Amino acid sequence: MTLPSFIAIYFITWWLCLFLVLPFGVKSQTEQGEVDPGTEPGAPWRAGIGKKMLATTLLAFIVMGLAMWGLSNPLLQEYWK
Repeated sequence: MTLPSFIAIYFITWWLCLFLVLPFGVKSQTEQGEVDPGTEPGAPWRAGIGKKMLATTLLAFIVMGLAMWGLSNPLLQEYWK
């Protein structure tokens, strides 16, 4: 696999993992009891996006590692033929 292909696949994997990680641990402003005037009450109180981006990056590395292992494993390559 070429480097541009790997980067493209990692980018797509990273975005998929981000959408998996985003909902975890989010509390709405209503649940927290602090609704800012002019905002949607169901909007996140504190999303913690920095932690989620780090978790997404780690999860994407794990998923890509498993995918690369699966693509390069001779036993699995023989099975898929």
